[in-house]
Amino acid sequence: MDVRAAVSRAHREEWARVVASLTRRFGDLDIAEEAAAEAFATAVQRWPADGVPPNPGAWLTTTANRKAIDRIRRENKRDDKHREALMVYDAPPESVGAIDDDRLRLIFTCCHPALAMETRVALTLRMVGGLTVPEIARAFLVRETALERRITRAKAKIKAAGIPYRVPSAEDLPTRVSGVLAVLYLVFNEGYLATGPGTDPLRHDLTAEAIRLTRLIRALLPGDGEVAGLLALMLLTQARRTARLSSGGELVALAEQDRGAWDAALIAEGHRLVRERLAASAAGAAPGRYQILAAINAVHTSARDMRDTDWSQILALYDQLVRLDPSPIVALNRAVAVAELDGPQVALAAVDRLQDTLDGYHAYHATRADLLRRLGRGDEARAAYDKAIELAGNTAETAYLTRRRDQLR
Repeated sequence: MDVRAAVSRAHREEWARVVASLTRRFGDLDIAEEAAAEAFATAVQRWPADGVPPNPGAWLTTTANRKAIDRIRRENKRDDKHREALMVYDAPPESVGAIDDDRLRLIFTCCHPALAMETRVALTLRMVGGLTVPEIARAFLVRETALERRITRAKAKIKAAGIPYRVPSAEDLPTRVSGVLAVLYLVFNEGYLATGPGTDPLRHDLTAEAIRLTRLIRALLPGDGEVAGLLALMLLTQARRTARLSSGGELVALAEQDRGAWDAALIAEGHRLVRERLAASAAGAAPGRYQILAAINAVHTSARDMRDTDWSQILALYDQLVRLDPSPIVALNRAVAVAELDGPQVALAAVDRLQDTLDGYHAYHATRADLLRRLGRGDEARAAYDKAIELAGNTAETAYLTRRRDQLR
């Protein structure tokens, strides 16, 4: 049973705080996670009858601490940890370092540079970001079992190497910020289009939290171009949120959205950030991945309708992005721009070259289906739509793909 999912969404964010607090005190991720799970399981049993306590976070932390102490005592082989556990309730307040926000401080703490980038991002998403293993696995396009092994190896490395879970100082932030941005980007993406079948298609709680934390990083590191780029990307994407779902709960594609419903204030702020980064690039500061993605979104949100979109500029930006990030996802998105400029036949050839790496990704098959539809190859398009529907987890996206498939002659 996923005990976190059983507790109301309002209290799920406490999971990260409890696990991180116990990890720092006991120095063991396994103990922290198991004690937190037991505390949440206890909450599931007791809160419906006793009522939610006035301070749920404090209740969960106290209960988890007791569970951890009990486990350490039972194991009877961690004498020094045992002594440390007995001092928990008399422990001095923890230093907050350079970061005032609890959630952001935990993310920076978990994004330790001793771990490989993908590993620290996956671990932090699991421990702090509030995402489940299936959600993280879909974000990385890997199997759940492979992701579980990756997280297990990360925990083992932390334990074997004695990597300290200490609050980062101001000097630590630049070496950790790339991992933190990757975490927030993936949290935002999960909120903007949830991948699980049992969740709301759009999760405003995740997108709003990702934007809030990115704003805080912007205040901490005002000169970091990628921080500004990610914030701009989030704002320009979030601006389209209200136009992305129909009244019937179906996903609305960019070409069909009511652009008058987009949030003009968010677009203006995002465009201002993009212009600032373009000026910095002109002065010799090479743009990074998030800055280029933000610039692509700025082009989209500058167009009055789909026909006014400057696809030549978008393709040039994707060419620039491919040099920084030659991933199959970038190549797939680039092919969409190619289709607008050079036609669906040229784009389809580029997409088909990605089959080996993206065959399990629903957007790959959805893109193929649309290109085949435009080429009049109805039977092949229908088969591609069927595969996309099979792989898509989001109910709104499934409804959209089903309608497009059913419109084929």
